[in-house]
Amino acid sequence: MEKNNYNNRTLGEIVTEDFRTAGIFQNAGLDFCCGGKKPLEQACREKNISFEEIVRKLEDVKTAPQNPGQNFNEWKPDFLADYIVNIHHSYVRKNLPELDFYTKKIADVHGDRHPELIEVADLFGRISAELKQHLQAEEEVLFPAIKEAMKGNSPKVRETISSEIARMSGEHDFVGGAMDKINEITNGYEVPADGCNTYMVAFRLLNQFEDDLHIHVHLENNILFPGALTL
Repeated sequence: MEKNNYNNRTLGEIVTEDFRTAGIFQNAGLDFCCGGKKPLEQACREKNISFEEIVRKLEDVKTAPQNPGQNFNEWKPDFLADYIVNIHHSYVRKNLPELDFYTKKIADVHGDRHPELIEVADLFGRISAELKQHLQAEEEVLFPAIKEAMKGNSPKVRETISSEIARMSGEHDFVGGAMDKINEITNGYEVPADGCNTYMVAFRLLNQFEDDLHIHVHLENNILFPGALTL
């Protein structure tokens, strides 16, 4: 695809069409989940990234073998919802307690020399609280409503889906924005020279958590939610 064909394509559309492109955007720091509705050219300009270089990498990735298990846009909504719960919700629930502990620990030990860690601990505490209720609402309200809508035409169920998706999307924006802020104030999870092993573990876990969050939110914002609204 020539670069002109990417001009008005959004990040979310590109990743939805070919999931192999997600790695390119992650490595470049381009948000394809909460910022997935942004055109690629605009996103590159805002990040001072070469649009032409990103397009070249997007073209190159097409020569890599496809993983048939990652054609998420071809999955039925109920199957995708179950996948999100089993993979991403499980990951979040497993890692929230560890990250709560580590972010508070390094803030207590290193916060006097690195005051940004106090903000990191505060931001992650808010992320943790938000995600706990968010996952529960998806599993107990939204996802069952999506499965119910696949069985029959119910105005009440459609109203539930619409209102819940609006709320969930707003919560995604908050969590994604908070993780972006953590990334920014830690210089991309760069451990300083005086950082201890706990410091390194905390930043590695935060980086992994953000990568998983991008995929998690992409699957919901750009695939599951639009599909559910058409049921």
